[in-house]
Amino acid sequence: MSLGADRRDWQDLAALDPYWAVLADQRHKFGGWDLDEFLASGADEAARLLAFADRLGHPREHRAALDFGCGAGRMTRALAAHFGRSVGVDIAERMVDEARRVNADVANAEFRVGGPDLAGFADGEFDLVYSGLVLQHVSSRRAVLRYMAELGRVLAAGGLLAVQVPSSIPPVKRLQPRRRLYRALRAARLPEGLLFRRLRLDPMGMWSVPEAEVVPVLERAGTSILTIERERWEDGTRSTTYFATRPPSPAVTT
Repeated sequence: MSLGADRRDWQDLAALDPYWAVLADQRHKFGGWDLDEFLASGADEAARLLAFADRLGHPREHRAALDFGCGAGRMTRALAAHFGRSVGVDIAERMVDEARRVNADVANAEFRVGGPDLAGFADGEFDLVYSGLVLQHVSSRRAVLRYMAELGRVLAAGGLLAVQVPSSIPPVKRLQPRRRLYRALRAARLPEGLLFRRLRLDPMGMWSVPEAEVVPVLERAGTSILTIERERWEDGTRSTTYFATRPPSPAVTT
């Protein structure tokens, strides 16, 4: 599957406002995020995630964590404090460059540019597989489901998968006129800075995948759903977070 258009969008966002692109709070747009505050938000989010993970009883080990769609690496950094190895993956090379720069002081955090799958990682490599507010920006439903299968594949036995993706968005949000205009003007070779700062346009989009399509993909990947959290946002979007584990393989008797 091709992610060329999505990759170009996130390359632009990484150049324009990388921290806001990760945490799109309008109060912090146009370079308004303080780096320390941005990184602290990752530590807070990781603490909430791991407290919930403790209640679920997973992951059983803390050897390696995967932060899929890592952006500037705030969660990769935070998870590195709890796991022997923390790996951030993003489709935008500029985002990965920023993550490496910001987190150069964290020895057990590493960052990679991702592609249409996770072929660079082995089956069962990670005790925690995390992706929050990321897959909603992938503009192909097929691509989202492919990533879901891959995230399940790299989950270790006894590990925890925690992945968020909207299950539905209001019809009006599907139109995304500002994103469409941004892309059209970029195709006409207008500079991204002009579109973003002067015209207040950006290429950030949102898509959804129904729960009925996601669950079978995770199950076919060999994971077992522990719980599903559902939330309705103010704009009518239904956000769904899937928590799953991989049961241990049956013992082989001779």
